[in-house]
Amino acid sequence: MAVLVFLFHTPSVEAKSPPKEGDTLPAIKLAVSKDPAHRGYLGLSDEGLFDISQIRGAAVIIQIFSMYCPHCQREATRVNELYEKIEKNPDARGRVKLIGIGATNSPFEVDIFRNTYKVPFPLFSDGDGAIHKSLGEVMTPYFIGIRIKDGGGHEIFYSKVGGFGDAEKFLQLILESSGLK
Repeated sequence: MAVLVFLFHTPSVEAKSPPKEGDTLPAIKLAVSKDPAHRGYLGLSDEGLFDISQIRGAAVIIQIFSMYCPHCQREATRVNELYEKIEKNPDARGRVKLIGIGATNSPFEVDIFRNTYKVPFPLFSDGDGAIHKSLGEVMTPYFIGIRIKDGGGHEIFYSKVGGFGDAEKFLQLILESSGLK
């Protein structure tokens, strides 16, 4: 069964540079997934739109990818391994969430990427490229870590282009950088 996740967003201004540590993300609205497992994983119950800072957890790792990016394709196995390590680690499970946003990828293209690489975490489409532009048209893959603040809002604690190598080492870096460890 294919699950299509559509993206909706508020109009945004094109950024001249990638997100910086200490900043916040531009306003990004995503459609709540129709997949009950993904809704449960993100702690979302309502249909409609949500802001990334509404994800139930202490930190969110956002992977900006493209179905056409050979580096993203090679990194897919490692990112899936990162998800598994998060879910098995008592310091991370339930506290660190992982999502992907397909830069200029339609829901159909995101679904192909999800199925081809057996991606277990939620992926979202950025078909018109508005999110990608609001992030400074970063190269892919690009990883952004945000810390969810009590009472709402967030702060970027990690922002880098390229793969991360060893999934366990990257998870430890995320836990330390986010203040969860």
